[in-house]
Amino acid sequence: MGNNNNRTFDAIVIGSGISGGWAAKELTEKGLKTLVLERGREVKHLKDYPTANKMPWEFEHRGEPAQEIQEKNPVVSKCYAFREDAMHFFVKDTEHPYVQEKPFDWIRGYQVGGKSLLWARQTQRWSQYDFEGPARDGFAVDWPIRYNDIAPWYSYVEKFAGISGNKDGLDTLPDGEFLPALELSCVENYFKDFVARNYAGRHVIYARCAHLTQPNQVHLDQGRGQCQKRALCQRGCPFGGYFSSNSSTIPAAERTGNLTLRPFSVVHSIIYDDKKGKASGVRVVDAQTKEISEFFAPVIFVNAGALNTNLILLNSTSNRFPNGLGNDSGVLGKFAAFHNYRARISGQYDGFKDSKTDGRSHTSAYLPRFRNVMKQETDFLRGYAAGFGAGRYMNRNYNGFGEELKNNLASTDYGPWRVGSHMMGETIPKETNTLALDNNRKDDWGIPLLKVDISYDDNDEKMVKDYHEQMTEMFTKAGFTDIHTTDSKAAPGLDIHEMGGVRMGHEPKTSVLNKWNQMHACKNVFITDGACMTSTSTQNPSLTYMAFTARAVDYAVSQMKKREL
Repeated sequence: MGNNNNRTFDAIVIGSGISGGWAAKELTEKGLKTLVLERGREVKHLKDYPTANKMPWEFEHRGEPAQEIQEKNPVVSKCYAFREDAMHFFVKDTEHPYVQEKPFDWIRGYQVGGKSLLWARQTQRWSQYDFEGPARDGFAVDWPIRYNDIAPWYSYVEKFAGISGNKDGLDTLPDGEFLPALELSCVENYFKDFVARNYAGRHVIYARCAHLTQPNQVHLDQGRGQCQKRALCQRGCPFGGYFSSNSSTIPAAERTGNLTLRPFSVVHSIIYDDKKGKASGVRVVDAQTKEISEFFAPVIFVNAGALNTNLILLNSTSNRFPNGLGNDSGVLGKFAAFHNYRARISGQYDGFKDSKTDGRSHTSAYLPRFRNVMKQETDFLRGYAAGFGAGRYMNRNYNGFGEELKNNLASTDYGPWRVGSHMMGETIPKETNTLALDNNRKDDWGIPLLKVDISYDDNDEKMVKDYHEQMTEMFTKAGFTDIHTTDSKAAPGLDIHEMGGVRMGHEPKTSVLNKWNQMHACKNVFITDGACMTSTSTQNPSLTYMAFTARAVDYAVSQMKKREL
């Protein structure tokens, strides 16, 4: 570890989540003395997973947060993982306020590792269609890269992180470097075969996920072990069975001897040197003492999480950049986007009476996007992917008293197979979806509150309708019954896939970053978290952030060696 009293480093990384952890690993392994600033507390792998091995009856309320806690946290308590076993990894609403110009549920985890402790671990590559989408459909500026630019970096991060999956041979969802996949259930396989026979261009596959189903040496060398399929991942995995910064990239960075990790460090702003024409360092407020410090480095990676990255850059003003660091284009904080997870469908299937669900799985089946791929075929732009799962469970009979109740509870009578799917829709980045600073209100660390003005539009409503129609047809033809569609009408944000505001692009006039995730107007600052995204596609985005980060670090270090930064 470096000396915390030292103020000058070779590189600074803001944030220690999925992308920040990768930036730390890559920079330190390339020999750079690197400072990682994390606004939250330290969380050490193994040591700081207090609920990892608790039994259900060891929780005071059997997992359910107390009503008082839910009432005090109306936003974060909406998240599926905010339960007694993991709520210590979430930001509480009252402690970190923000301004909702329109309803937006901002789910955050401020600690070393960030939300990499809590993510759903779904890892799909983007395809050529995703990177070409804006140019083809005209809904955003053109991506400055294509699939072939990022493909080798997908492979690079997949090998280290450990991704289970099958070689499916789909150009809409390229194959990766996979560990063995787990089995789908018999009904999931039935639906997979049914769709293949009846729908050209539609596919049901095993959902690729960041779990060590069969560790390779590179994973064992990290001190990680095989996934035990406990499905308790949000507690922190004592086996290192799934990928997180805490179990993988941060320990790798520590092993180099080049890492200084500084928790409780709230980044106020990035310091710009007008004379040198580049950023010189970072201004930090101690989360506990409120003391202000400054740290310096020739290269800075901003990986604070999409919305916080926007906040930091907007708050980084100077004579050169009065409206936020690198904001010559005026698009900083604009064109924010997210994923639309509102729509669901459920049903049941009366076949396979000789089979049942046994054990636990950390993933299920997945339908890659099939709408508007080869051509525009609907009245909305882009499309949606979908999850699909099927399970069979015991009918629980709680009637009676004494012996009768015991006999009823001991019954092994199974009901029908339950099937369900949820939509993962691509939203269109709009200039009206904005992130800005509040001019009047500040947080406990003297930083302006973030104003979030993000909403659905007519394109999203049409997509929900189409998902319901298409999935209802597929479910019906497959022989599923008791079919119900729902629209949660949830506010944006619960997808926890916020993106944009610091988008990549060819032109400095319409974007903030170039093809290397490097600021057009401030060359020694790189952004590789969700803020950099030009469009959102339908895939879970974390794998793409990892690949962007490794690629950008490789470029940044090569430029430093050439004295170009």
